Order: sequence, then structure tokens, then C-alpha cells
Amino acid sequence: MANIILASSSPRRRELLLQLGLHFDTYSPKINEAILQHEPVEHYVERLSVEKANIVLEKFPDAVIIAADTSLEIDQRILGKPKSKQHAFEMWTLISGREHHVYTGVCVQTKQQKLSIVVSTKVEFQQLSQNDMEYYWATGEPIGKAGAYAIQGIAAQYIPKIIGSYSNVVGLPLFETRQLLQTVGALH
Repeated sequence: MANIILASSSPRRRELLLQLGLHFDTYSPKINEAILQHEPVEHYVERLSVEKANIVLEKFPDAVIIAADTSLEIDQRILGKPKSKQHAFEMWTLISGREHHVYTGVCVQTKQQKLSIVVSTKVEFQQLSQNDMEYYWATGEPIGKAGAYAIQGIAAQYIPKIIGSYSNVVGLPLFETRQLLQTVGALH
């Protein structure tokens, strides 16, 4: 079996990848996550996932690398992780009572092949009151999460509907990741 490395320190991505029955190591590369001027979200998440995979492949050239990046998009704005409580509240105000899209770029790379894909899921978010926001922030869950929420946690109570991949919203679209791994021969 191939030596597989998940290019991430995300416990959610790790848990999702374990669902595929894989044995893997993790290594989290440091990259510049700045958004390029006028960069579409699809390009942004794919670019970051490819950059992460490239860095990790340089360090582990005989491995199969799995890298991903997840962001939200609403009104042609990319929403990443909150930098502060105020930033989280700004994001929630923007998505509150509306639909937004969650995009994850996934790159699976070996010495011989580099495959990448972008998966999109539509998420409907309920209208949040100031009390909802204060309560949710106080849980600590929004910190370090794209869009300042975790669908697999407390935030599930604010999400009446999604259209698309649930695992994509968590941070790693399993169906598509499995297909990429099969293509490079890391899964049968």
C-alpha cells in the first residue's frame, strides 16, 4: 500500500479520511493564504490545495499527498477563517437568512501525477439573532473554521438545508477524494 500523507492539521479532515479506511500520516505545510486580486473562490481553493500538495511532496517525494482547502463564497466574496469575534459576526451577518456556497479544492499528487478538483455545496443558513451569535461565539467552535461555523457541530442547528456534499462542508469531499485516490492507484 502507498505511503499516504494528508497535508493538513485539521482534525475534521483527518476524521473524514479515516472513513475511507486509509492509513496515513499528517504534515501541515505553511503557505501564504492571501487571496489574489479578483481571484474567484474556485481558483483560490484549488490553488491553495495544489500549493500545499507541492510543498509536502517535496518533503516526502515517494508519498501520495492529499491536500485540501475550504472557503465560503457569498456575493462574490470569499470568507475564510475569522480573525476575531467582530470578523465572525460580520460573516454571520452576511450569511444569516441566506444561501451561500462552500467550496473545497482537493489535490492528490504523486511524483507521476497531479490531480485536482473543486467541489461546491449550497448551504442555507437561518436568520441569526444577536443572542444566537453571542451564544455561538462563546462555544469556541467558530474559531479556525471557514465561515466561522462547523456544520458537524453546534452550528448544525442553524442550517435547515444543504444541497450537495455534506463532507465537503466539513472540509473534505469524500466521494471525490476517493475517486482521485483510485485514479492514482492509492485505493482499489
